[in-house]
Amino acid sequence: MIDINIEPELRRTHGLTRIAGVDEVGRGPWAGPVTACAVILDPRRIPDGLDDSKKLSAKRRDALFDQIVDQADVSVFHVSVEEIDRINILQASLLAMRRAIEGLANPAEFALIDGNKTPQGLACPSETLVKGDGRCLSIAAASIVAKVTRDRMMVALSQQFPGYGWETNAGYGTKAHIAGLETLGVTQHHRRSFKPIHNMLCLEGCPKNV
Repeated sequence: MIDINIEPELRRTHGLTRIAGVDEVGRGPWAGPVTACAVILDPRRIPDGLDDSKKLSAKRRDALFDQIVDQADVSVFHVSVEEIDRINILQASLLAMRRAIEGLANPAEFALIDGNKTPQGLACPSETLVKGDGRCLSIAAASIVAKVTRDRMMVALSQQFPGYGWETNAGYGTKAHIAGLETLGVTQHHRRSFKPIHNMLCLEGCPKNV
């Protein structure tokens, strides 16, 4: 349940004005980048209905996305498949969050981070919140922007690489995605360090890479 008092309490007790909520999306998919977002909400213009992006309909997410981008300080950062394969998905997620915070137009004074791990090298104090996207307004806003941004990216990629169902599965390992891999093979947008893709590449007679 969203606690509307988290940011006001930090502002009151610590004299903060720029509190960033941070979340990432895309740790589980077999294809595409991992995406993080940092959002500093304007306390005078907080969109109604902010919540964990997974609890909202696509239509509602799109509407809130537009409001958040219009009314807040927003920064989005993607970490590529190549980087995911090089440093692993956890480190890539933490890197994406740190870079999203660094990308804000004006530096954050404090970061509220979804999960239980803090990215290294942050330039501001921070606090982690497990399931923060369902507890904290700023993190909920970040979760919405991150998900909508990444989903739209995967729709665009699906037009270049049809047959994997990325327009609906966002790169997750659905039946349609598996069928595409079996028929069309592995693309440069697949995460080779992920076991299903790694195993497919190692199988004798694996479909030719595209």
